Amino acid sequence: MANTQGPEGNYDPACSTQMFRAFVDEGPQARQQQQVAAPAGPRIGLIIGIVVAVAVVAAVAWLALS
Repeated sequence: MANTQGPEGNYDPACSTQMFRAFVDEGPQARQQQQVAAPAGPRIGLIIGIVVAVAVVAAVAWLALS
């Protein structure tokens, strides 16, 4: 990004005005689409973790009752 001038002609060395405008112009729809497109990796890990936890609890219960 090049150093630019702000809307009133003020020097904006960090280009923060441009970044803010890009963020605002993006809108909430684009952010929601990014959240919907979450990778399935963490969900698979969570499911496997729950299955392992249930298996451990079942094994402990079986050992305790036998």
